[in-house]
Amino acid sequence: MTQNLDRLNALPLRDDLRGKAPYGAPQLDVAVALNTNENTHPVPADVHTAIVEEVTAAAWTLNRYPDREFTALREELAAYLGHGLGAENLWAANGSNEILQQILQAFGGPGRSLLTFVPTYSMYPLLAAGTHTGFVAGERSADFGLTAESAAEQVRRHRPDVVFLCSPNNPTGTALDEDVVTAVYEAGEPHRAVVVVDEAYAEFSHGGTGTALSLLAGRPRLIVSRTMSKAFALAGARLGYFAAAPEVADAIRLVRLPYHLSAVTQATALAALRHSEALLANVEDIKRQRDRIVEELRRLGLAPAASDSNFVFFGGMPDSRAMWQALLEDGVLVRDVGIPGHLRVTAGTEEETTAFLTSMERIVSAG
Repeated sequence: MTQNLDRLNALPLRDDLRGKAPYGAPQLDVAVALNTNENTHPVPADVHTAIVEEVTAAAWTLNRYPDREFTALREELAAYLGHGLGAENLWAANGSNEILQQILQAFGGPGRSLLTFVPTYSMYPLLAAGTHTGFVAGERSADFGLTAESAAEQVRRHRPDVVFLCSPNNPTGTALDEDVVTAVYEAGEPHRAVVVVDEAYAEFSHGGTGTALSLLAGRPRLIVSRTMSKAFALAGARLGYFAAAPEVADAIRLVRLPYHLSAVTQATALAALRHSEALLANVEDIKRQRDRIVEELRRLGLAPAASDSNFVFFGGMPDSRAMWQALLEDGVLVRDVGIPGHLRVTAGTEEETTAFLTSMERIVSAG
């Protein structure tokens, strides 16, 4: 490792990249991996068959570039989201991380800034650094919540060019009230801030939880980002997308790489969208396991946060690192998110969830 680092440092690397480590959760060979918020349910057999058929058809055309505008996919995404959206409102890329990167390429950059509210998704500062966008770490309350008043005041104070709002938030799992989004947008009006609501986990929200999709009309600088990695169980396909005013998609066309969305990715996503009912049936089971985790961790005397996502953020441990290690020794991998006294666990299948809870009960009982 030291030798590799020496060779890396010998390269004419950008100064701001020296000493940095690449993003990535531990990839360990364990029986129960619940650390990266994947949908641990396999793709249903009928959806698998449909994907294979679509990809097979696309394979006959791989000597040609794919549809640069991925028109059919944008139409299907608009139909899935509803809210009066059309293909002109949709854009897609290789995962929601590329979506967010493209947004910063278009609206961030040198001399501009991104504001978000920490703790939140750990990729945000890395995306800012990669696009030479200044990063401003906004504040949350002691319980990691965010009020409309606090968020708006921070936008007025920092005057960012771009604001990222993660809802449901990662790693805490809590969704934002719609008044937070509207307050942030209004506070950014004087300096024309672009407001992005990252709804990667929206499909896992409790009934009655709002979505920023309902706020798009009349707000040309509001963007709602989604992904097919989580609810659609397509983490390996890499398909993220956003909904916004048509001119926002036009702006992203200025920075996208040519033919950035492969024919295979488009075919996979189309097949999944056309079988969304079968895929989203697993979402209800995941929500049951998530709520089960919350209930059982409370019974054990721990402090799980109410979650609108497919994971649970929990505290109440004197030594979270020791807890992480004890779980790992039982073959259960969860995420140490770097917040003292807290860990995050993905809601898996019933069997995976049982393995996690059984291990937790043993560790807590052992004291």
